[in-house]
Amino acid sequence: MALPSTTYKIDLNLTDIDRSIYESLRFTVARHPSETEERLASRLIAYALFYQENLAFGRGLSDVDEPALWEKSLDGRVLHWIEVGQPDSERITWCSRRTEKFSLVAYGNLRVWQTKCLDPVRSLKNINVVALGQEALAELSQDLPRSLSWSVMISDGELFVTDERGQHEIPIEWLAGERTTSN
Repeated sequence: MALPSTTYKIDLNLTDIDRSIYESLRFTVARHPSETEERLASRLIAYALFYQENLAFGRGLSDVDEPALWEKSLDGRVLHWIEVGQPDSERITWCSRRTEKFSLVAYGNLRVWQTKCLDPVRSLKNINVVALGQEALAELSQDLPRSLSWSVMISDGELFVTDERGQHEIPIEWLAGERTTSN
């Protein structure tokens, strides 16, 4: 029998000064039994970084044909496909062909992955790749409560998350493409 997913209630106050987005968001998100807290935190950061009104969580680990997050048009076209983690170059290419814009939020030890998987796909025109600081992400994601209240502020390309334990600066580095300030 398969293990059930774990549901998290999220209260996210988003202040993205770079894109002039100020939102108070409440939603639930499921954590797959094989998903780490670090990956869940990375998905939530991806949601904040790329927030648009129609952005939604995909089935991700439960369905390889869906991303961690995506934005679809009203006619069902995928406008923005967002992955989380360290996919191989074939997966990045496959995903980027199914959307107008592909973004990846990478985390963990990225040195070998960049050379082996990212370098071969840098020529793709529609990809954006951002790396999260490993130590800061590990600290933020440790022992996540099931009811999560985050205030996320993005200003001048810097990301800060405030939770019940205090403020965390999450270093972000754009490895491919760049974050646009247009909505």
